[in-house]
Amino acid sequence: MTRASGSAYGWVIVAAGALMTCISMGAMFSLAVFLQPMSVDTGWSRTGISTAMTIAFVAMAVASFLWGALSDRFGPRLVMLCGTILLGLGLVLASRAANVIEFQLLFGLFMGAAAGAFYVPAITLASAWFERNRSLAVALVSAGTGMAPLTVAPFARWLIDAYTWRPAMLIVGIAATGLLLLPAALLMRRPSVVLKVAPSAPRVSTPVPAIAAEPSLSVAEALRTPQFVALALAHFACCAAHSGPIFHMVSFAIGCGIPVMAAVSVYSLAGVSGLGGRLLLGVLADRMGAKPVLVGGLMVQAMGAGAYVFVRELGELYALSIVFGIAYGGVMPLYAILARDYFGMRIMGTVFGAISAVASLGMAFGPWVGGWVFDTQASYTWLYIGSFTVGLAAVAVALTFKPRPAAPRDVGVQFPTLNQTLPSKP
Repeated sequence: MTRASGSAYGWVIVAAGALMTCISMGAMFSLAVFLQPMSVDTGWSRTGISTAMTIAFVAMAVASFLWGALSDRFGPRLVMLCGTILLGLGLVLASRAANVIEFQLLFGLFMGAAAGAFYVPAITLASAWFERNRSLAVALVSAGTGMAPLTVAPFARWLIDAYTWRPAMLIVGIAATGLLLLPAALLMRRPSVVLKVAPSAPRVSTPVPAIAAEPSLSVAEALRTPQFVALALAHFACCAAHSGPIFHMVSFAIGCGIPVMAAVSVYSLAGVSGLGGRLLLGVLADRMGAKPVLVGGLMVQAMGAGAYVFVRELGELYALSIVFGIAYGGVMPLYAILARDYFGMRIMGTVFGAISAVASLGMAFGPWVGGWVFDTQASYTWLYIGSFTVGLAAVAVALTFKPRPAAPRDVGVQFPTLNQTLPSKP
């Protein structure tokens, strides 16, 4: 059984998927860059503007499941084209919002729904194109999200300085949609599988290794399995543990007496480290298996979150941001690998979409809790203690995941190989 078009096109899928996740997530998270100039220009509160991001996370949670199911049914290309249209509409319409509630709904609902249309289908498609190097391929697609703060956000900042925030948001929407996302979406297609049969081959029966059959679970059955529950809860706890420290990283550094630009560089270094972590843990997962690498990465993430209680100097923050970034960035693609291996390709989009939906709720939870802790305690200490505790819970849940048993290496029955003809009927 081989990929009809060869594995080379799989890397095209990986490159296009990484680009689309980078642009879509970068456009959504660029709201952090628009926050201050929007507040000054319109008089809207920062809390009101930031609420649009909370709405976007909730919308992305719902959309991830729906887009995953539609991708299984109709293919990823149609889903990504729909997401491209929604992203463009969201930015264009939000740039014309007359009041903060209108902005919250237009940006939050459209951008959240659009973001969910790229990550899950792109991850699912990449996992379908590869048998070997699957973890690396998925990690590279996921790495697009790590590049988001380093690409769209600086471009948006430059546009704001040149044209003010409304034209800047309009230009980002048009450029992202027409120049990048639309061409990339047209490249996306499922792999075809062909069976090689040589008509002139001798009719010789030889033993072959057993190939594990694809699971035959329905979506309803899959969502009730302990494996789904373990992956969804571990992903939720993982995101809840790191989203608060990430979101409040700059504010914490400034509170430690670090200059503003240096504090921003701490955040940027964590993002770059997350990109490296995706590649590093992806390679390790191909060699050691996804579960042990996931458990190890979650443990390092929990320890890193707790370590923020003890650091105050810039050098310490840089070192911790590298370790923490590698851990939280590296574990993210591994949930898709475990879901693909256990549930198979047929319902992968739906199942991983459901897992991502639960994880998105965890992402929405962390920043809000961090803000509440600081407003009530005038300190982030309990945020980091809580993140450490939740991170350990993610480790404990991940340990309960039981992979599918491996197929026996030899079934002891004589079968013709795939490149030989089958014996004729008597």
